Amino acid sequence: MTQRKKEEVITFKVDERLAEAMSGVQNRSAFIRDAILAALGNTCPVCRGTGILSVSQKNHWEEFTQHHHVEQCDECQEEHLVCDHEIMTH
Repeated sequence: MTQRKKEEVITFKVDERLAEAMSGVQNRSAFIRDAILAALGNTCPVCRGTGILSVSQKNHWEEFTQHHHVEQCDECQEEHLVCDHEIMTH
């Protein structure tokens, strides 16, 4: 017999504007779950979306940036990380 994992209920408050915007959504729970999973998939893997590095994370970042830099993409204009080692070997 397989056991189902127990689902956890998480609630949160929304302002009137957001409640009105979501009033036409058929399955709000599924919509919110999908939106949260999409947002979590697009968060910084280092700070996990907080925008703040701990002292230890900052130290690791400083070490990382010795051989990497941030550069703007010519095609999409978005910032991305570039390994300096790859540039030297091309």
